[in-house]
Amino acid sequence: MPEIKNYTLNFGPQHPAAHGVLRLVLEMDGEVIERADPHIGLLHRATEKLAESKPFNQSIGYMDRLDYVSMMCNEHGYVLAIEKLLQLDIPQRAQYIRVMFDEITRILNHLMWIGTHALDVGAMTMFLYAFREREDLMDMYEAVSGARMHASYYRPGGVARDLPDAMPQYEANKWRSQKEANRLNDNRQSSLLDFIDDFTRRFPTYVDEYETLLTDNRIWKQRTVGIGVVSEERAYQLGFTGPMLRGSGVAWDLRKKQPYEVYADMDFDIPVGTNGDCYDRYLVRVEELRQSNRIIRQCVEWLRNNPGPVLSDNHKVVPPRREEMKADMEGLIHHFKLFTEGYCLPAGEVYTAVEHPKGEFGVFLVSDGSNKPYRLKVRAPGFAHLSSMNEMARGHMLADVVAIIGTQDIVFGEIDR
Repeated sequence: MPEIKNYTLNFGPQHPAAHGVLRLVLEMDGEVIERADPHIGLLHRATEKLAESKPFNQSIGYMDRLDYVSMMCNEHGYVLAIEKLLQLDIPQRAQYIRVMFDEITRILNHLMWIGTHALDVGAMTMFLYAFREREDLMDMYEAVSGARMHASYYRPGGVARDLPDAMPQYEANKWRSQKEANRLNDNRQSSLLDFIDDFTRRFPTYVDEYETLLTDNRIWKQRTVGIGVVSEERAYQLGFTGPMLRGSGVAWDLRKKQPYEVYADMDFDIPVGTNGDCYDRYLVRVEELRQSNRIIRQCVEWLRNNPGPVLSDNHKVVPPRREEMKADMEGLIHHFKLFTEGYCLPAGEVYTAVEHPKGEFGVFLVSDGSNKPYRLKVRAPGFAHLSSMNEMARGHMLADVVAIIGTQDIVFGEIDR
């Protein structure tokens, strides 16, 4: 009788379900996973090292490119660290804008997750639905920053500019008729806040559509219920945060437990799972879409009624306005110093964390009193989640590995950094 041996399978990095550049070396007994060994580092871009050679403000753009699906949340963690060391107060309007865009980013991230996760498991329609909504959210990014993805919108001291009073309009061209352009421009006739408000009114019905497609879908439940189960105790030990931790029944959310900006004034709930499997994590994230929508509505309401500054007036950190710079010698000196040398942080070290869509995104910043960080360490949530791949996948079938990668919501920009 010939001896039956385990064989090794390379899953990725070209595999479409490997989400970028994950190389999983799977040791298999027939169709069953005996061991899963994730190989990382194929997208390493030395973000933390590059930050050591740049003035503080020039690294904001690098933060966008860490988790390139949740751009502004990465920036948020970084600017909070700088503000904490500087003990810089920021205007309340800027805090509300930040919270609103954090939640817009959370919806962007979860739409990307639900689209790709469902596509990996075999549901094509979800992907198309999710990207339909992402288009509107990308337009919000573009309206405030000029870029659809890498916004560089948050600044130490507030945000780069106030919300615009007009939205960009679609134009007719050889692919789009005038009638179609008019239909698309219907809700773009006034300010960005009105456009966001219109979106938040439409969005709950879209989430209902997603749930109609997936929540009671027999095939979806067969592929996710009881797959990748992590107990509450084990989730703590593995360093899980965000929806991965909440899916295992732990009501831990930094927006509630360690509120930053104006989250303490917001009315929202923390969804929590019970079984710690892929299906529970799916339900948690879908409910987060609804809760984020609630928070955005509260921010829109407040921002409409409370105009004001969006950037600190401390010109040692924040450049003066253009008119001031042209007319005033002191303004010109501040401008020149900030754009040549930057500003210096007091010597010391600081750790700040934000509730990123994927979990706790932390920034550990060490300053030696110069105009550059001495050391910048990013605590990426996906890194801890990926390290549990072996434990979650062992004993499951090869097809379930795809569902587990999907439920971990992995993006390699932040894991390899």
